[in-house]
Amino acid sequence: MTEPKKTRRQKLEELLAKIPKDAFTLYGLALECSNSGDFTAAETHFRALLEYNPDYVPGYQMYAQNLAQNNRADDAKTILTQGIQAATRTGNQHARSEMEALLSDLG
Repeated sequence: MTEPKKTRRQKLEELLAKIPKDAFTLYGLALECSNSGDFTAAETHFRALLEYNPDYVPGYQMYAQNLAQNNRADDAKTILTQGIQAATRTGNQHARSEMEALLSDLG
């Protein structure tokens, strides 16, 4: 008998168990959780991503977008401010301008 095929989320969770601080895995898992509607798990993974990898700029932008979509604009603004600082630190001007635009849209 064959085992059931693992979901992308299950595969990412297995990878994360092996390498708990891996930026790519945390980011992918956060997005996967978000896309499946599990915002609580997504938030957990976004927080871990940014704690362990403070210069992983895309994490700030996607986390802020998720917060905004879940009626947490003030939290999104905080994350965007941190993300703009990270983008400036790492020289990622494109991400910085996108986050500044989102911050402006949130008022």
